[in-house]
Amino acid sequence: MSSSQDKQSKWDSVRRYKLNKMINKLGNISGHGTELVTVYIPPRRPIYDIISQLKNEAGTASNIKSDLTRTHVQDALSRTIEYLKLYKEPPDNGLVIFCGAIPTGKGIGTEKIEIYSVVPPKPIQINLYRCDDHFWIDHLKDMMKDDKVIGILSLDTQEAGLGILTGDRWEVVESLTSGVAGKHRQGGQSARRFERLRDNELNEYYHRVADYAKKIFIDEYDVKGIIVGGPGPTKDGFLKEEYLDYRLQNNVIAVLDSSYSGSEGVREIIDKVNEQGIMADYRLMEEKKIIKNFIGEVYTGKGLGIYGIFEVIDALKNGYADLVLVTDDITFIRLEIKCNKCQHIQEKFIDRNELVYTKQDLISNPCPNCAGQDLESIEQDIIEYLEEISIMVGSRLEVISGKTEEGAQLASLGKIGAILRFKPVK
Repeated sequence: MSSSQDKQSKWDSVRRYKLNKMINKLGNISGHGTELVTVYIPPRRPIYDIISQLKNEAGTASNIKSDLTRTHVQDALSRTIEYLKLYKEPPDNGLVIFCGAIPTGKGIGTEKIEIYSVVPPKPIQINLYRCDDHFWIDHLKDMMKDDKVIGILSLDTQEAGLGILTGDRWEVVESLTSGVAGKHRQGGQSARRFERLRDNELNEYYHRVADYAKKIFIDEYDVKGIIVGGPGPTKDGFLKEEYLDYRLQNNVIAVLDSSYSGSEGVREIIDKVNEQGIMADYRLMEEKKIIKNFIGEVYTGKGLGIYGIFEVIDALKNGYADLVLVTDDITFIRLEIKCNKCQHIQEKFIDRNELVYTKQDLISNPCPNCAGQDLESIEQDIIEYLEEISIMVGSRLEVISGKTEEGAQLASLGKIGAILRFKPVK
């Protein structure tokens, strides 16, 4: 992978994590009235058009009966208009803005006007303005879905497995057994009659597989192509006789040999797809390669593969971590306790479940440097902290999905690891 690809990959995985985090946060916000503003701006829509529209909406908002709601809506629109003035034109993929009076938890009337802007991962296809009691995030969530879904079919005469592969995950959707007798005929049956019965059973089984393929790959997932695999010549005969729906038959990306069929065959085909680089642009394939390299370094004994939150952060701060891996469901956070008198900083990396107790304990004790009592706490997402440090020292950061097998492998090692540039001298 080239350095430019490395950089793009790093930003892609981190940006995806941060955007998903923001979407989840916005989805949990509820206004007291229809006072939360959402604006979707397509790439080529003139900014001055949007500003003009929002000014008109601000005028209309003067008719809102509730004083508090009216004030919140007008304030949100004014803040959005001022923000848009920073742009000469929308970014290449357009722009999404969320602005409104966010509850502080201290009662009605204490809300704070906040604004969030997002450059989405794909071009915006709609022009949308909404003022509601919630932010309209569905369009943005849809853009986060990978629209390149590939079907995986693994079969032989005994069983079949049907799976799907998206950008960052794969799963087995259905497994079938054939019920077809083996090649050795049962006693008392003539060879010709046995083969005829077996052929009929195989024909019925292949039709059943094709029906499931249509249901899963077309009706449910609308795949962009399929990969067919399995041991022996069964898969080839299945395709040659054109049992599949023509939309799938004409969209076979690859035919692969595998040692297994069924669910295990789907898993094996995914690995072969990765090894042969057939779907190299898929995030899941990239994660498989990254984790494979990392696990290899951990167990080779060279000392270049390390894991654990404290070990990785130490390596990162000292500049000898080349690649840092972290799952998107890691529960660690960075807690900073700052003394406002002497500016001394205490830094802790703790599990989120320990946050309240640890923060109270540190703040209730005097500063260890000057014994001052004026302390304040700052909480920081651990992945955002890792991003900051990795940029400073020129390291790569990859955020791995915690829902995949690769994520589970990293989770068994503490959900964070690193490949070092060199083994440090102790």
